[in-house]
Amino acid sequence: MPSSVIDRILYNKEEQVLTVIFLSGQVYDYKNVPYNTYLSFRAARSKGRYLNKYIKGVYQYENLAD
Repeated sequence: MPSSVIDRILYNKEEQVLTVIFLSGQVYDYKNVPYNTYLSFRAARSKGRYLNKYIKGVYQYENLAD
C-alpha cells in the first residue's frame, strides 16, 4: 500500500472504525465507516485521493493526537 502521505490503514469491523495513520504521525479515527468503503480504500490506487473524496467530510472523525 504505497502512499506519499499515509503510513497505515487499520479497520475495526465490529465497531466500524477506520484508523488512518499518516507519515507525519497524525492518527485519525473515522466513525461508522462501512466495511466495503474500507475495502475500496485499501484497493484505491491513490489512497490520498480516495480519502479526500470518499471519507473526509463524509464520516465523523477524531484526531487521536488531540
